[in-house]
Amino acid sequence: MANGASEAVLRGGLPAGLRIAVLLPCYNEEAAIVQTIEGFRAALPGATIYVYDNNSRDRTVEVARAAGAIVRTERMQGKGNVVRRMFADVDADVYVMADGDATYDAPAAPKLVARLVDEQLDMVVGARKSEIEEAYRRGHRFGNAMLTGILAWIFGRTFSDILSGYRVFSRRFVKSFPVLSAGFEIETEISVHALELRMPVAEVVTAYGARPEGSVSKLSTYRDGWRILNTIATLFRIERPVLFFGLIGGAVALLALILALPLAITYVQTGLVPRLPTAILCTGLVTLAALNVMCGLILDTVVRGRREVRRLAYLAFPAVAADVER
Repeated sequence: MANGASEAVLRGGLPAGLRIAVLLPCYNEEAAIVQTIEGFRAALPGATIYVYDNNSRDRTVEVARAAGAIVRTERMQGKGNVVRRMFADVDADVYVMADGDATYDAPAAPKLVARLVDEQLDMVVGARKSEIEEAYRRGHRFGNAMLTGILAWIFGRTFSDILSGYRVFSRRFVKSFPVLSAGFEIETEISVHALELRMPVAEVVTAYGARPEGSVSKLSTYRDGWRILNTIATLFRIERPVLFFGLIGGAVALLALILALPLAITYVQTGLVPRLPTAILCTGLVTLAALNVMCGLILDTVVRGRREVRRLAYLAFPAVAADVER
């Protein structure tokens, strides 16, 4: 069945019984949205294409509707808010998410869908590869590499392109994912969710092009990079409390040791403690270090329980291949 399903997808048709939804979050993409819709319609002829507008001030809604997409609106500003709404509202077996700026390679969508179905995966990431400097600015490349490295250090494994907006999801991923982000940090949250639940995932290298003339990027290298970094730090605290609070406790304990060492030497030599305030400070720092370690241990128990609940919610939905078989 899996080979037959992938062959049908690669021919441009849909496997029997498989519902595919293309999700396109948009903000002021009048110049590119028609090209994006037409690209995905040609690549996935039987898919339903949704455009979720996020308070655009241009004619994005009108041109998307004229191009044949189902257009809906999310009033809360930010890509994370749009993704939350899309995942809640749309019902499908496979979800293809991309930006509405025509930079992602729509013809690669059948290959990503086939990989998801054949291997019963929950997410396939379209890792961006671009030969055009304007398509993927140097600052964004550096920031992506840095954030990817941080994520790998914290969670042990990662993707080569954690900030890619081109992804294919199974139904059980979408319906079990509690979207908490509001802005462009949503891709980081998606990646961490998959890593934390040890979902079967994959990456496929896809082309990444420059925006069409008249289309302008809404991503700020420094502002959004800081928000993504802050999201990683927050997820580090939430998902790895023992390591997070253990590092803080270790740093505080080291400071206490450095301050206490001269006092200990003086006490051994003279039997006196001449700097009593420093001794009291060291005692307080050691207590604070111990409290951090205890907080980490207690919160780790809470995190494990919460992770079990998320895993059970995830397992409540069958794999995409099982849906096709039915």
